[in-house]
Amino acid sequence: MSVVIRLARAGTKKRPVYHVVVADSRFPRDGRFIERLGYFNPLLPKDNETRLKLDMDKVKAWLAKGAQPSDRVMRFLDAAGVKKREARSNPQKAVPRKERKAQAEAAAKA
Repeated sequence: MSVVIRLARAGTKKRPVYHVVVADSRFPRDGRFIERLGYFNPLLPKDNETRLKLDMDKVKAWLAKGAQPSDRVMRFLDAAGVKKREARSNPQKAVPRKERKAQAEAAAKA
C-alpha cells in the first residue's frame, strides 16, 4: 500500500478549499482518506497566516512512516523547512513551440 500526502478539494463551485490529507494512492482524490493534516485556502492572500494550516507533528510522523508528499504539498513542506524540494528542470518549456517543432523535425530527419 502506497501512502501519499495530498490535497483533497472541498468548498463550493469556484470557491475551492483544500484539505491536506493522508490517503492510499489508489483512493480517489476527494474520496476516502486515512487522516486529515490541515487545510489550504488559495483564495486568501499569500501573506495571510490562515491561508495554510498544517499539523507539523502529524506530517513529520507520516513522513517517517514513508508517506510520499505530492508536488504541491512538497512546496508547502519546503516553505516550512520540513523537507527539501528538489528543483525541476524543463528546458523545453522555455523554447517557443515553433522552434520546438523545428528542432523535433530536424532530429527526426537526422
